[in-house]
Amino acid sequence: VFHGRILARRVVGQETRYEVEVKARYRHRFPLVSREYLWVPNTCGCPALSEGGEYLLMARRHVNHEHTLNRILLQDDGYARPWTPREARLVREAARHC
Repeated sequence: VFHGRILARRVVGQETRYEVEVKARYRHRFPLVSREYLWVPNTCGCPALSEGGEYLLMARRHVNHEHTLNRILLQDDGYARPWTPREARLVREAARHC
C-alpha cells in the first residue's frame, strides 16, 4: 500500500504502464524506490488513474516462474483511491493494527 503521484501513462501491448512517483509507503511487503512502474493488465484505463493525480494504491509484486519478470501489478479491480489526508490517516491507522 503506497501513496503515489502518476507521472505518465503508456499502453504497452495489452497492458497499461504508469510511471509513478512514490510519495509514502504504508505497508512494506516489498521494497519500493522513489520512482516505479505500475502495470495494469488492460488498456481500458480501469482503474482510472490520471496523470498528475495522487492516489492510494494497493498493488502486489508479480514475479513469473522463470524470474525474468519482476514488476508491480495493480489488478483492474484493485484498490486505487484518490489520495486525501483523511484516506492517508485511515490507511496509516489500519497498517498499525494489521
